Amino acid sequence: QNLVEKRILMLTKKTDIWGLILTGGKSRRMGQDKALLNIDGNIQLHKVHNLLKKNLENIFVSVRAEQAEDHERKKYNQIIDRYDDMGPLAGIISAMQEYPDVNWLVVACDLINLDQDTINDLLINYSPECNFISFRSEKNGLPEPLCAIYNKSSRQIIEKCIEDKVFCPRKILINYDAYLIDQPNPDALENFNKPDDMNSLRK
Repeated sequence: QNLVEKRILMLTKKTDIWGLILTGGKSRRMGQDKALLNIDGNIQLHKVHNLLKKNLENIFVSVRAEQAEDHERKKYNQIIDRYDDMGPLAGIISAMQEYPDVNWLVVACDLINLDQDTINDLLINYSPECNFISFRSEKNGLPEPLCAIYNKSSRQIIEKCIEDKVFCPRKILINYDAYLIDQPNPDALENFNKPDDMNSLRK
């Protein structure tokens, strides 16, 4: 494990990978802010941040403008969405435009079973030659875009997709040949959208 951690540390220092936690969703189906849900004694936003900070020195929280003064989000560095009604892509491209020389490890705030091995695997498989590095879905083999690395080289690709009204991150990763890896934990990338999901997904 120490060798793995040393390799990850070398990679992140060499490649300037920063963390981005997506919290700008409106949580309509959940009925309350998913980032702030207390699950098993841990606020979901804090859990994800704690996982990332074990490997990454710079971590930002992606927020909508009206969320910037939220009492929990204020505890972290923030990047405010520059776009409306684009879903998670708004947070991703806003971060890339604000810090264009950075490679981003992007994680959604609602991955209830996210673990350290999953984060480690992404970092170990990082390559500067790949625009996108993501996990292969356990359900359909497609890219998992909300726990993935977006290389700085992909910014122009995403901007072109936005011009073409393509706002789905998964579709972008499919169309531009993301490098796909297998999940070390098949349950790690399950997310929750409705109250009932939390009990069925919790492990």
